[in-house]
Amino acid sequence: MSERKVLNKYYPPDFDPTKIPKLRLPKEWQYVVRLMAPFNMRCRTCGEYIYKGKKFNARKETVQNESYLGLPIFRFYIKCPHCLAEITFKTDPQNTDYAMEHGATRNFQAQKLLEEEEKRMQKEREEEELNNPMKVLENRTKDSKLEMEILENLQELKELNQRQANVDFEAMLQQHKEVEEKQRRKEQEEDEQEMKAMLEQAQSRRLLVDSDSNEEPAKRCPNPTTQTKPMDIPQEDPQSKRLRMESWECSVGKLSTRARLAGLVARRKEKAASALDKGMGTRSITASTSSLPAPAAATSLLGLLGAYSDSD
Repeated sequence: MSERKVLNKYYPPDFDPTKIPKLRLPKEWQYVVRLMAPFNMRCRTCGEYIYKGKKFNARKETVQNESYLGLPIFRFYIKCPHCLAEITFKTDPQNTDYAMEHGATRNFQAQKLLEEEEKRMQKEREEEELNNPMKVLENRTKDSKLEMEILENLQELKELNQRQANVDFEAMLQQHKEVEEKQRRKEQEEDEQEMKAMLEQAQSRRLLVDSDSNEEPAKRCPNPTTQTKPMDIPQEDPQSKRLRMESWECSVGKLSTRARLAGLVARRKEKAASALDKGMGTRSITASTSSLPAPAAATSLLGLLGAYSDSD
């Protein structure tokens, strides 16, 4: 694939540059070049504003009989984009700038014109002083008077500011020192209070730890008579057992009712008994139990069952 822009041209071996014919163009020959506006300008014909950097297809020519230190000066012709009026400007190598000729006015030139005016006045003054020594003395007296007036005005302004301000720097410094001292004392007091609170908290914790340590040995060393071995069978306290029995007797009744019912029930001596005897025995038991209250009847039944089991 060939390059889009070929920079290196091919020269055959028999190429002779002296054989190339030279064009004889006039000195006022104009070239068409592409450039940008070097400064802001305004067209005199229609008042169109042309900003710096706007691109134009301009005609370029060399200015005849004008040069600066051997450098040629070029002139450019452009057209107004609104009314197509011709505008010309040329290069200014002395000031490294461009100079406006006709067709438009350059904008924002106040600073440049002021500087040019100052340079011109300075140059005229130097020329006068070279030829006239009295002019030098007059200029020096004028400069000294001007300096004295400037100093007097400056002093008046300082006095006026001092009258209006009335600032006491010593009082300001003293006030600043007092504020710093108060702040330092406040910080010290806060630190002391914090230290006291920390000490009281540590002391209270120590007292709590000491009290806990005194109670723990009493809990760990009970009465040696109540100590039990790890392999012993746990025994119930007789007092708690008695209380449970009493509560049971109050609600249900005693289980050992053999002494009360001994006269009511007769033991059987023979193992084999007739069905009639069994029926009579059960009737007598029911009759005897029916006359008793409900809790006593329950206990009597339990006692009879125990008697039958003993007889068997």
